[in-house]
Amino acid sequence: MITFQTLSDDHPDLAHSPMLRAALLTLQYTREHGAIGLTKTMAFKRVFVHWAVEHFDWPGRSAEEMFRYNKVINEYEFPPLELLHFLLIRLRLARHFKGEFRLTKRGADLAEAPGRLFSELVPFFVLEIDHAAYSRFEEAPFGKWDVWMNVINVEADHGTTEKALFGAFYGDGPDWDNAGWRQMAAFSSCVLRPLEWAGLVVLSADELAGKQVHHVFKTPLWRSALKLDTDAQLQPISVQ
Repeated sequence: MITFQTLSDDHPDLAHSPMLRAALLTLQYTREHGAIGLTKTMAFKRVFVHWAVEHFDWPGRSAEEMFRYNKVINEYEFPPLELLHFLLIRLRLARHFKGEFRLTKRGADLAEAPGRLFSELVPFFVLEIDHAAYSRFEEAPFGKWDVWMNVINVEADHGTTEKALFGAFYGDGPDWDNAGWRQMAAFSSCVLRPLEWAGLVVLSADELAGKQVHHVFKTPLWRSALKLDTDAQLQPISVQ
């Protein structure tokens, strides 16, 4: 069982969520400007896409890096924004009207309510979205969120590696440098990346013996926002 706790609007751990931060910025930008212009295909116009790239502070997608190779960026070239656009429309926090992206009353209300917005946005994003649909190969790993999150809750409690987590679910062997790399990619794209974008885990990479090792750590937001069946198995965190 997975339960997302309701957090207060001023809860400090909400700052760990890139998806929440981007949603707040988009809702507040729309409220301040009245609307965001849309292209004929109903994507955000480039002026807002560029603003989003510069302000979202998205992990692994800094504005400096993105503009280094492309002076002009469309919505589909910034996947977090494309996905967020879909989520805000799907959750009826915004709507398309006469070629513009406009807030609904509920969207305007939640623009200043981070805790309530998190409760609306993040559980739906993590648990309900088909994450394989926007992954590179559109391949999903076998499993379900209840199992994934309860096992990660224990295995990553004091940090672990992507390979070790994969092995806990599917057995040792597959890795990025052998024939199992597509299985690793599916697990990373459909399980770890959504959790990172939600702000529940943080991923990092280190070089070890000429090979990249991907580390996975639970964030403080995981501990404050989630109630899971395996919580009783966790060891207390020692404070030095």
